Amino acid sequence: MSAMADKIMKRVRAKGRGWVFTPKHFIDFGTRGSVDMALSRLAQASEIRRIGRGLYDYPQLHDKLGALTPDAEMIAQAVSAQSGDRLAPSAAAAANRFGLSTQVPARSSYATTGRTRVRNAAGRSVTLKHSRAPVLGNASDAANGVVQLLASLGRNKVDANAIAHLSVRLDDKDLAALLKGRPVMPGWMGDVVLRLNAHRRGSIGAVRGGKNSPERLS
Repeated sequence: MSAMADKIMKRVRAKGRGWVFTPKHFIDFGTRGSVDMALSRLAQASEIRRIGRGLYDYPQLHDKLGALTPDAEMIAQAVSAQSGDRLAPSAAAAANRFGLSTQVPARSSYATTGRTRVRNAAGRSVTLKHSRAPVLGNASDAANGVVQLLASLGRNKVDANAIAHLSVRLDDKDLAALLKGRPVMPGWMGDVVLRLNAHRRGSIGAVRGGKNSPERLS
């Protein structure tokens, strides 16, 4: 194994099985050509698996089934890294996550700052849809999911019940990211974030003070 391939495998193993990656994940090791060549040789040696154009994974293994299909989110993250775009949960996925919908999205779909496209990898199809709403940098999936969900609902459907429901399902770090991201949001959405923060602070204060919450939770 070459020195380049050895360095690549050391990083791959550190990430663990199931990781999906692109040549860009190793560009700090040398030229793009040398990275591509090392990845190709590692795939030929079955150390890693090529699952699509410019996409590889370190597959999880099953005793009877062998190499398993990579996780859809891992593929989406790798595709985003490949193009340099930001990624966020879809509005439908966020609604399900926060308990505002019981419907589980049938297809693996994500919001992206890049163009809308579908990528197929190892038999799995992943859809990335261009988002008109901002995708916040250095923010959790929960925070970005809220942005996508609010954009989908629209200003007229974000009522007190929705505010109460969402605020108790976000932690301080999520709210801090949303507050920091207000300048890139539409004005009405930034106002909703202020309401989310106020409701959460009021709820925490009520619990600590032994009083009733200022709004009824759904």
